[in-house]
Amino acid sequence: MGVGKSTVGKLLGERLDAACRDTDEDIVSGAGKPIAEIFYDEGEDHFRALERAAVRTALAEHEGVLALGGGAVMAAETRELLAGRPVVFLEMGVAEAARRTGLDVARPLLAVNPRQQWRRLMEERRPLYAEVARVVVSTDERTPDEVVEEIMDALELRKA
Repeated sequence: MGVGKSTVGKLLGERLDAACRDTDEDIVSGAGKPIAEIFYDEGEDHFRALERAAVRTALAEHEGVLALGGGAVMAAETRELLAGRPVVFLEMGVAEAARRTGLDVARPLLAVNPRQQWRRLMEERRPLYAEVARVVVSTDERTPDEVVEEIMDALELRKA
């Protein structure tokens, strides 16, 4: 959360002259309401089902840059779909997360004790992110442009 997936995805898409698609935006568009409301109205299980479907659809339909929600990798189905693809794990520390989001923003999974919840989520998710990632890029104290440059170098995306 707050690592810059959407921002970096859009910039990377621009650099590659490719469209960027964000599965969180797909979910919001399809549900007709923000993610926080989906969590509160239908629950996390319902949201995760929508997320799995959004990722499956996007991977089947979209050939450009794809930004996935932070919890998407929790589903084994999604990790299987990502296997062998040029996945980039954008990571940041809790200090950077606090600076960027304040860790008090209206995010459903951080509603109670945000710093502790963020750490718990990262402990659960980090091994799964690492499992599917071809590249790990830290966004701590870096601009989105700097992050995109590292991704392009790491994935050898520069045109000759």
